[in-house]
Amino acid sequence: MADFGFNELHQNEMINYMRFARSKRALRLKTIDSCFQDLKDSRLIEETYTVDEVSDMLDGLQVLVRGEVEMELINTAHTNVLLLRQLFSQAEKFYLRLQTDISELENRELLEQVAEFEKTDFKPNSKVNQESSKPKLAPLNEGGVSELLQKEISRLQEDNDKLKARLRTLESQAMSALDDKSKAERALKALQKSQGDHQEIANLEGTVAAMQADFEKTLNANVASQKDLQDSLVSAKHDLLRVQEQLSLAEKELEKKFQQTAAYRNMKEILTKKNEHIKDLRKRLQRYESDE
Repeated sequence: MADFGFNELHQNEMINYMRFARSKRALRLKTIDSCFQDLKDSRLIEETYTVDEVSDMLDGLQVLVRGEVEMELINTAHTNVLLLRQLFSQAEKFYLRLQTDISELENRELLEQVAEFEKTDFKPNSKVNQESSKPKLAPLNEGGVSELLQKEISRLQEDNDKLKARLRTLESQAMSALDDKSKAERALKALQKSQGDHQEIANLEGTVAAMQADFEKTLNANVASQKDLQDSLVSAKHDLLRVQEQLSLAEKELEKKFQQTAAYRNMKEILTKKNEHIKDLRKRLQRYESDE
């Protein structure tokens, strides 16, 4: 029997896994064989084929075989991951730390030993295959190993207590540093506020001086503008009086000229006659009302 440095229990676990892998491999090989047989039964029915037909059949067969092989490789990788997960989970329960060396997976000498182990020790009628139980990774019960684990746990607990004490000290120092920082920030803010107040007062004084200068400038401009407006108003009033006087004279002159025209005299005579006629009618109306 090939020796891999494991006890009988671990050797049995390895044989069980190899038996599982062999069954999966045999099933996948049967599937690939069926792909070739299906091609023979469904496509190879003629005596002669063209190059394109043969190429098409081989391409289809390539797709099928490639899919089956890829599926098997992926399934094998996932299965190995699940196996490692089981081992790591059981080891963590007993505070064990497992490490893997990926480079050893391509060690040709070790791979040949595994192949030889499968040929010589993995037999269908062997004693191992007749075992029905599948033990899991169990804790080591040897006194020396248990004592070593207990010492390691005690050491880790002691280190943990020291780290906790150190953490409390650091937290206290951090709180003290935060208090000092807060005091320094308050003092800095007070100093900045004082400097800011002085600067703000200086800015306000400058703003007030500028506003006062603008106000005086605007006031002077308003006084000059008001004087100009008053002069313009007096001149406008004089112009208005002169125009009104000229208009009155023109109206009188126009009326005088109109009275001197024949049309005006005829109109005046007609109006006089109308007025006399109206007066006569009023007198008659009064007499009529009296008689009634």
